[in-house]
Amino acid sequence: MNNAQDRKINLDTKQLDQTLINELDTYIASLDDKVGNLIHVLHKGQSLFGYLPENLQLYIARTLDLPAAKVNGVVSFYSYFTQEPRGKHTISVCMGTACFVKGSDKIRNKLKADLKIETGKMTDDGQFSLIDIRCVGACGLAPVVLVDDKVYGHVTVDNIGEIINKYREENHDGN
Repeated sequence: MNNAQDRKINLDTKQLDQTLINELDTYIASLDDKVGNLIHVLHKGQSLFGYLPENLQLYIARTLDLPAAKVNGVVSFYSYFTQEPRGKHTISVCMGTACFVKGSDKIRNKLKADLKIETGKMTDDGQFSLIDIRCVGACGLAPVVLVDDKVYGHVTVDNIGEIINKYREENHDGN
């Protein structure tokens, strides 16, 4: 699937996990200003489902009585939200100026080759997702890579494999 036209969009809200939908509905019902809390509702939806697929966005839009385009606009604007499933571990490569100048593009390319995925995708085993982020705010540690919430500074093409292997070993140990 190289472009949006090749991707099939699922808008069937009946396919959503009803237990999770009930939990989301309870959360929405607890809000005084439902429409004003769209971002909070999206955060809750993503925490329950792991991401915000199109059918969940449509469900939220209908529940809040908002245009689906508005909900999708918020989801696609904020980098925190994801419309794709993410792996158990999210690897974020800082592409800010300081990191880029110090080789973050080479680190990202090494990760893409080693993990056999493109940026924004998940490995076949569901263990890793690879994303770009704009700036971590740790320019003195450039180049920076995050695995989940752990920051790794002064990363090189030579030591990135060692970092990722820690998480692979954790997965094989059953943790």
